[in-house]
Amino acid sequence: MSKIGAIIVGSVLIAIGINIFVVPLGILDGGVIGIALIINYLFGIKIGLVMLLSSIPIFVLIWFHNRELLFISISGLLLSSYLIDLMEPYQYYFSYYIEWTAFTRAVIGGFIIGTGIGIMLRYHVSTGGTDLVAEYLSGFVKINVGIIVLIIDLLVISIGEWVLPGDSFMLSLMTISAGGVATSLCTLKRSEHG
Repeated sequence: MSKIGAIIVGSVLIAIGINIFVVPLGILDGGVIGIALIINYLFGIKIGLVMLLSSIPIFVLIWFHNRELLFISISGLLLSSYLIDLMEPYQYYFSYYIEWTAFTRAVIGGFIIGTGIGIMLRYHVSTGGTDLVAEYLSGFVKINVGIIVLIIDLLVISIGEWVLPGDSFMLSLMTISAGGVATSLCTLKRSEHG
């Protein structure tokens, strides 16, 4: 698979995971996606748009350190943000056809999102945001990029639990845990070989 293929497949999986599994439950994912979900739940602003705006400071930081990574990640961010907002009208249709428990949906949604992110990171692209920070940090520390993403995600859902009404922390924790496992599995071979 090429970098462009990884961006397309990863972006589609992320959009499906968010719109079909995460948003209908009102739970969070981590990273910039989680920040975008918090703002969407509080103010109704489109998730993809918030992802774009939230990634700007991170892109400015990366501009000074790794411009090649920055340029390919902009493509990942633009496509994934576009597809997330494009699929928004279909968020609740899936719920009518298949009835799964909230736990099952949280885990499957997290795994799908994590797989999308992992496929992109395996080919050294990302959706920007904290995935880009994790990709950047993985060059300095001997920790799998999926583990770095998981740590950042825990911070985001902890903030979300504090500012959002309801008790979605455990389901959000299941989502980011499944996502972290999927991302780690997708990037494991890359980490072993370089």
